[in-house]
Amino acid sequence: MPMPGEQSTADEAKAGALQYVRAWGESSVPPTALATLITAQNLRPLAKVPMLFPPILLFASYLNLSGYPTDAAGITSAWSAAYFVVARRRSQNVWGKQGKFSPRGMIRGATLGVCAVNVVCGGWAYFRGRKEDEEE
Repeated sequence: MPMPGEQSTADEAKAGALQYVRAWGESSVPPTALATLITAQNLRPLAKVPMLFPPILLFASYLNLSGYPTDAAGITSAWSAAYFVVARRRSQNVWGKQGKFSPRGMIRGATLGVCAVNVVCGGWAYFRGRKEDEEE
């Protein structure tokens, strides 16, 4: 049993997980990775609507590097959710014609996975972020 001033290991694990989620949301790498995956998936054949997302995600990465991680987390979360909705409307299989994984399907799966993680982590970082810290 922990002493009154100590945290238990479960509390430490929870705090560590939340710190990891916030660090992911405030990082500049996830929006850049998502923009790369979206570009790889939609360049051939060129899909015009999905290709509107990479410049916005790259701008969020730029904002993050400019010292506005909370705002960048909000932009990343919102636009990742929007792309997730747009991508889920298209019907594509992860499986190829021969019943094996296709590279295009794996890229699509990775893109949707990164979108989902960005929505959760970016949303958490945005709602728990402090703008006073950024202004100082």
